[in-house]
Amino acid sequence: MIQGTMSNAGKSVIAAGLCRIFSDEGYKVAPFKSQNMALNSYITKDGLEMGRAQVMQAECARIEPMAIMNPILLKPTTDVGSQVIVNGKVIGNMKAMEYFRRKKEFIPCILEAYEKLSGEADIIVVEGAGSPVEMNLKSGDIVNMGLAKMIDAPVLLVGDIDRGGVFAQLIGTLDLLEDDERKRVKGVIVNKFRGDGRLFEEGIRILEDKGKTKVIGVVPLIDVSLDDEDSLSERFSNTGKGIFDIAVIRLPHISNFTDFGSFDQIPEVSVRYVSQKSDLGNPDMIIIPGSKSTVSDLKYIKENGLDRAIIKKAHEGVCIFGICGGFQMLGRHILDPDEVEGGGSEEGLNLLPVDTVLGKEKVRTNYSGVISGSSGILRDLEGTRVNGYEIHMGISTAFDDIKEFTSSKTGYCNENIYGTYIHGFFDNKEVLQKILKAISEYRGKTIDLENVSDYADFKDFQYDILAKKLKESLDMDYIYEIMGGRAWSLK
Repeated sequence: MIQGTMSNAGKSVIAAGLCRIFSDEGYKVAPFKSQNMALNSYITKDGLEMGRAQVMQAECARIEPMAIMNPILLKPTTDVGSQVIVNGKVIGNMKAMEYFRRKKEFIPCILEAYEKLSGEADIIVVEGAGSPVEMNLKSGDIVNMGLAKMIDAPVLLVGDIDRGGVFAQLIGTLDLLEDDERKRVKGVIVNKFRGDGRLFEEGIRILEDKGKTKVIGVVPLIDVSLDDEDSLSERFSNTGKGIFDIAVIRLPHISNFTDFGSFDQIPEVSVRYVSQKSDLGNPDMIIIPGSKSTVSDLKYIKENGLDRAIIKKAHEGVCIFGICGGFQMLGRHILDPDEVEGGGSEEGLNLLPVDTVLGKEKVRTNYSGVISGSSGILRDLEGTRVNGYEIHMGISTAFDDIKEFTSSKTGYCNENIYGTYIHGFFDNKEVLQKILKAISEYRGKTIDLENVSDYADFKDFQYDILAKKLKESLDMDYIYEIMGGRAWSLK
């Protein structure tokens, strides 16, 4: 089990790298995280919802993502409440206090999922959440040391040296653990180290002396492009503009920003996350992403003037693209008769003649289809195949003479305005190349698209880089040893 000193210490990435290492060595590996809080989610082949971090780890393990890898997913809807998803299905919204009182009720679901996974894998790499020593939340813990005890897992503790204070992080965490919990920690990992590792040799000695725990590796800051899990993503701090500049509207409840990872493979393309009108600039393309609270986020962009800025750019001929909640915002109205998001209606940006009615039932399905028709800059996309998935509350209906963009009434377009419910829209190599080629030519720019690949292939290459760097940095013999030597007997 991989636990961390705090959120974003690198648990997900370390777990993912270990999944690829074990897979490379011939084992059937599976990831597991009992409870995940994130707005980036995924729909499995059987139509169930799970967190993206475990999807990334499953891809590293070279197995199909399954909802039992993440039996509880919490998707924040407000600052004090979340939609609760158990074994891939929504069971309702809960305030934080209600979930805290009830979370022990979900232990049977967690253990059942873990046992099912155990029957299919030689090794399970388990990821914790946040910190194991949030003292006010430890009662009834089901994701860190509480889970480690239930499944009798040895623990590796990860600290982030890049943020500073790694000694306080690791030693402080160890000191706050109960005696039986501390014995369960078999090693610590110093993550995201910059520079010459020899400069930290004294640091290793200090950690082992004061922490009374083996340092099993100092992992460098690895330059790889991986899907991010949550709102702490470092992507959001990127302000640099490339030759081809994409502005993604950073909504307060932004979801599935993994949709834009495929752009990472092209050096000339920049993806900036914009939350203020003054930061919009003159992008080549504007994307309004998905949202877990569409009405609230629509009001947010109106309050800070981003709506007017987007509409102005649309009238200037800039390509505007909306995905899921962003697609709904491009329409005329969002209606909420069932009070899914507080009731009433909210006027959209009026860039597409589409009305959306929010409903209580969530649409969760995989999509394989074609771009039915396209207009404006992207007219050459027509007939191009698209694969992805839908995950949304609400059905959108088009009015007037408007082209269906993605088939099966999943999206519409009008001139240079495009909306779709399909997540993963940009993952297909042909789609990505055609979009970037068309817009760059329209804007009088030249970018090299020769080496663009499907996003799945690009990610797989990144996973191999991650595994190689991790294997060089970690004491893998010791990791096998703390697993009781069970893995060795499988060779």
